[in-house]
Amino acid sequence: MTISELLMLGAAGFFAGILAGFLGIGGGTVLVPLLVALNYAPVQAVATSGLSIVITAISGSIQNWRMGYLNFSQVAGIGFPAVITAQIGAYLAGIFPPYLLLLTFGLLLWLNIFLIELRARLTANQKAEAEPEELGGQEENAQLPITNTSATSASLSTITLSTSYQLPNNSNILFQPTFAKIATGSAAGLLAGLFGVGGGVIMVPLQILLLGESIKTAIQTSLGVIVITAISATAGHAAHGNVLWVLGLVLGGGGLLGVQVSTRFLPKLPDRIVSLAFRSLLAVLSIYVFWQAWQKFSNG
Repeated sequence: MTISELLMLGAAGFFAGILAGFLGIGGGTVLVPLLVALNYAPVQAVATSGLSIVITAISGSIQNWRMGYLNFSQVAGIGFPAVITAQIGAYLAGIFPPYLLLLTFGLLLWLNIFLIELRARLTANQKAEAEPEELGGQEENAQLPITNTSATSASLSTITLSTSYQLPNNSNILFQPTFAKIATGSAAGLLAGLFGVGGGVIMVPLQILLLGESIKTAIQTSLGVIVITAISATAGHAAHGNVLWVLGLVLGGGGLLGVQVSTRFLPKLPDRIVSLAFRSLLAVLSIYVFWQAWQKFSNG
């Protein structure tokens, strides 16, 4: 590996770390296509991306915890079901043909765009039915940190506030919370092992859709859960000999620096900007992934 390649991989890891902190996606959506473009096998790209994600997610979650934006109970509720399904995903990644793996990944990105838009419409409808004075004239501003105060209804209301308005008394949750956490975690773990994406590309939309979270809270929780899913998925891939350790450490080193920058700025950004950035990223990446899938299919 040449110095120029090392610098390129470090820069890619840094960019992926920026996206991880801003969008809660772990960075695999950028790193997997990059490694595939560098002629690594898709299963190696997935496994090596997972190692980088472990480093990046741990760094970003520590920073979110220090700033008071990490809810450990939410992370645990979503993360532990993902441990089992991540192993299933890692096993399936070695079975599917490369072009099918990439094609499915592209379709997943499109599905996420739809899910985020669907949740935005549902939330807008609920806001329109709520009393206008409850909005209190609040603008999208800085996010309030999570605090460990006594469990009173007033303090719980304060804890759940973020930059976007949320309806009271869990009326913004579409499904039973425990079921929604298990479903979200299970899907995230499966995708972490199957696609090497850390699970964030599905975890953020599912938290918004099923748990009624604001996009910033979903992103911060997602990054914490990714620590669990990525460790589990990487362990599974390592057992099959798919991890390229040097590449993963270089990418992870860049990601460690990048996520420190983005986690500090995320709470200050308006929700609508974060949502638009997330959907735009998924749309661009889906086009590239479909092109890669066609190339693999055409070359046999």
